[in-house]
Parts: sequence; C-alpha cells; structure tokens
Amino acid sequence: MLRLENVVKSFGGVVATNDVSLHFPAGSLSAVIGPNGAGKTTLFNLITGHLVPDSGRILLGEENIAGAAPVDIVRRGVGRAFQIASIFPSMTVEQSLMCAVASHFRTSEAMLSAFPPRNVRQRTEELIELLGMGSVARLLSANISHGDQKLLDIGLALALEPKVLLLDEPAAGIPHREAEVVQRTVDQLPDDIAIILVEHDMDLVFR
Repeated sequence: MLRLENVVKSFGGVVATNDVSLHFPAGSLSAVIGPNGAGKTTLFNLITGHLVPDSGRILLGEENIAGAAPVDIVRRGVGRAFQIASIFPSMTVEQSLMCAVASHFRTSEAMLSAFPPRNVRQRTEELIELLGMGSVARLLSANISHGDQKLLDIGLALALEPKVLLLDEPAAGIPHREAEVVQRTVDQLPDDIAIILVEHDMDLVFR
C-alpha cells in the first residue's frame, strides 16, 4: 500500500530521516516511536507532501508521490489527523463531518444545506456512529472535550475515505479515559486501511 524507499531529508547539517525504507501494507496498524527530535513528524510531513525528500521514493501503490502537492496526495488516498486537532470550531460536529463528506463526493453545494443529498447524509451518519459521537453531534466543535475533538479530527480524515491514515499523537494531551475511547475507535476502523500512528503513550501503542 505505502512504501518508503531510501528516503533522506536534511535541514542544513541535521539529517532528520536517513535512508528510511518502510512498508505499510493494506490493513496494517503500525506505530512510529522515538524521542522528540527523532524525525517522526518529518516522516509524516514527507508522506503528506508538506516536505519534499532530498532523495528516495514514497510509493502509494505503484505511484511515486514524493514531492506531490498535499492536496493531490489527499485525493490519492492519504489522510491525516493532527497532534493539535484541526477542526471547524464554529460548526457542529455533524456539520463539520457533512462538509468533509460533501467535499469528498465533489458536491460542494451540499455543504451546510438543509437538505443534503442522501449519500452525503448517510455517510455522515455512518461516521458519527463509528466515532461514537451521537451525543455531541449537534454541539459546536469548539465546545466538545479535547478527546472528542481528537475523534472529530480522525473523522474528518476518514470522510475522505483514505487508503492510508496517519494519526499524529492521537492521545496527546487528553485524559486516560478519553485516550481509551480513541484507541477503541482506531480498533474499529475499516480493515483495508493502512494506519500509521506517531505516539508517545507506550501503553496505547502496545494495546
């Protein structure tokens, strides 16, 4: 599904990723672990096109996506949830997910429509159920807990139906109880997605 071949990225004299070769098959769940400054976020930024490798290839299927624009990489099937949740604070949870789904279905006129198309509404409801966010679906995203904001960020990535999902510290800054909810949600994600997470919580990693 996703392969990195001899990927190198330097910042001046600092080599952040040094000849990295990794394979993440469809349906796999992998953790990238290491101390601060080890290059984990750099690796994610290379995969998502926010950085261009100095050398090496990043293959999604058989296509080399190294250096492609981030929006093109998303459209090809790479989703990402961020360490600091990237959400729409002035929208409800339901509205946020509906906008993401409508964008993926290329039906922008459905965004925030009082009568969205059936497929947009159905996919939004499926995501709310998967995330276990039915009780907060009508709340403003800014007013839900930090853990729920993390779940919503994952949901926004899932709305794009990714082949590869990158989770950047999904348990960072949230209580243990909410981290367990995030873990259970990750466990329930579709079996055909390659999931890669960066995480400092070793209990979560080993669970």
